[in-house]
Amino acid sequence: MVYAVIRVRGTVNIKPDIKKTMQLLRLTRANHCVLLEENVVYNGMLQMVKDYTTWGEINKETLTKLISARGKLIGDKPLTAEYLKTATPYHSFEKLSEAILENKVKYKEIPEVKPLFRLNPPKKGHRTIKRSFVNKGSLGYRKDEINKLIERML
Repeated sequence: MVYAVIRVRGTVNIKPDIKKTMQLLRLTRANHCVLLEENVVYNGMLQMVKDYTTWGEINKETLTKLISARGKLIGDKPLTAEYLKTATPYHSFEKLSEAILENKVKYKEIPEVKPLFRLNPPKKGHRTIKRSFVNKGSLGYRKDEINKLIERML
């Protein structure tokens, strides 16, 4: 299973250990998104930063749109299907998305690709960035509802 993790809150008044965890997750700014596989280490890190981020299981359609629309190479060049054909054994964004979801390949291990996605703020905004998702907010674990949020942010 692959999580999409999005930083919701900014950088002011963050405790140093939480700030360091955010740096390790490559979430240095608001509205940045990264893909993480599910394991004990990442689950602990996500619990540590749960008051600043939101995450959930991403599906194939949303992942395909995310990679094709916001995938970038070093030098801020767009990630294209032609580059995928030359650098990876996958010839389309759909096949790459399937491989990522099946944990056959990690997105960050594709040569010369930036491991994060820079997203727009969501259309119609966040509910509130001070409460958890289960308490009608925007923070924390949100299962498959992350796909709707990413659609609004593309």
